[in-house]
Amino acid sequence: QVESRCPSLPRPAAAPVELSLYYESLCPACREFLVAELFSTWLLLPDEMLNITLVPYGNAEERNVSGKLDFRCQHGPEECLGNMMEACLMHEAKNFSTYFPVIFCLESGSSVTKNLEACLQVYAPELDSGRIAACVQGDTGVALMHHNAQLTEALDPPHQYVPWITVNGKHTDELQSQAEASLLGLVCHLYQ
Repeated sequence: QVESRCPSLPRPAAAPVELSLYYESLCPACREFLVAELFSTWLLLPDEMLNITLVPYGNAEERNVSGKLDFRCQHGPEECLGNMMEACLMHEAKNFSTYFPVIFCLESGSSVTKNLEACLQVYAPELDSGRIAACVQGDTGVALMHHNAQLTEALDPPHQYVPWITVNGKHTDELQSQAEASLLGLVCHLYQ
């Protein structure tokens, strides 16, 4: 009968490891990290160990064109669309465990921008693709991208490449290479 008692035992409350991923939707190295390391680590660990923030923007540039914000992305307009779709998806879904599997589906599939309907059907059928599309085409999507631009621009040290990973608010070459080599090992090492 010991197993029935285990869940009720008090557990020490340690702060989760805070990981932020600054990425862009069509970057091959970003997709590889998100799909192979980040998603699998998130699935393996209990919620209270790892807190993930996704910031789809990367090496994009924000410009003010006669009063309207405009974005240029490293891999062209389709990447800007992918970034905005993912930002709008996060905004609509609110809950990380709802939107992360959908983003995993988009990033691991053949097309980041064309598979939203299919990914939603499988991973989050309760989400309305129409609302996400309205966000992408409207002012909300632009505001979300502006916010991601500000978060990315505020990085200290400034990002030099993507994926750019911060752990507990810090970025070093060593943390980056440890996260890319074995994120699970890194989080387990850092979790108090």
